[in-house]
Amino acid sequence: MASRYAILVAGGSGKRMESTTPKQFIELKGKPILMHSILAFFRFDEAINITVVLPEHQISVWKQLCEQHNFQIEHEVIKGGEERFHSVKNGLNVISEKGIVAIHDGVRPLVSKDTLTRCFEEAEKSGNAIPIVDILETIREVQQENSHAVSRDNYKLVQTPQCFDVELIKSAFKQEYQSNFTDDASVAEAFGIMINLVEGNRENIKITTPSDLLLAEALLVDK
Repeated sequence: MASRYAILVAGGSGKRMESTTPKQFIELKGKPILMHSILAFFRFDEAINITVVLPEHQISVWKQLCEQHNFQIEHEVIKGGEERFHSVKNGLNVISEKGIVAIHDGVRPLVSKDTLTRCFEEAEKSGNAIPIVDILETIREVQQENSHAVSRDNYKLVQTPQCFDVELIKSAFKQEYQSNFTDDASVAEAFGIMINLVEGNRENIKITTPSDLLLAEALLVDK
């Protein structure tokens, strides 16, 4: 089995959460959201190498929170960059060996073990994997003042972690930043890499708003 790495990117401000606390530090069932996200990876594989990427001014706060909550899961903390692209690149730079790396939103604490298994196994076999779920609602494409219905079967919701062969994704991140790099798969795709899709889990929401936090409180089974 290839060595496993996880990069958790946590650069949120909490603005849409209507909070002065950065959203990754907001408590969910007694612990900051980011701790639950780290725990999901640790429970999946206790030997996984975890790196957390934070804005530089939040690193000392995070260390204080770890002491306060007696959080002892081993992980490296590094500073992020101007955009998510640069933060991920900083995280990749600390990986010096071959393997599979999972790049994950730090505020997705509900990723399941099954999703992690599918992502890592497909990436080890094919070089990459990203989790997706079906769109259940009717969707319309809007163009200026007009709109028209489109088939939801042709679209999927994309989640994280997005898993890649370390050497492959490092090469992709040598590209210059582009504003349409909305996730790691878009960076890889611009580099000419075909993206492999695996099933995600619908509970694997990105906590961004107060309603997301309420939903996470209801869904999280803390161990």
